[in-house]
Amino acid sequence: MRDEEINGQPEIKSKQVAAAALYMALSNEREDEARLKQEYMNSGIRVAAVNFGGSANTSVAKIIERTVVAAKREGVIGSNHNEEGGVAGAAHEALGQILTKAMGLNIGGKIGIARYHDHITVAMVMEIGLLHLNEVAVGMAHRAV
Repeated sequence: MRDEEINGQPEIKSKQVAAAALYMALSNEREDEARLKQEYMNSGIRVAAVNFGGSANTSVAKIIERTVVAAKREGVIGSNHNEEGGVAGAAHEALGQILTKAMGLNIGGKIGIARYHDHITVAMVMEIGLLHLNEVAVGMAHRAV
């Protein structure tokens, strides 16, 4: 089965945008981020990534804010309220998928953000734990703007 094409290019669907966000969140070093960013830019997907960490009980607002700031800084979204709200809502949803496991513990990880036209996905990969006893969790959410 052949993917639909737009202007000779395969159509990018929300699944590919979600994969881009997840790969950005899984990238280990700045060089990996830069390489992925260039690859996705060539296919028309805009991406960003940002690290986070702290106490799960007090970090929610800070994590959402960091997500929106990173998306704006990297040109994934503009400065209008519907795009900022879309990223903030997706970040809140992705974090909510994980937060019940993390209450009272420390969290740290990386957020990946990807956008193609009106599809925006935020993916979070984090370690949850105390000392060296960590659990790994992933949360992801999609919005259309």
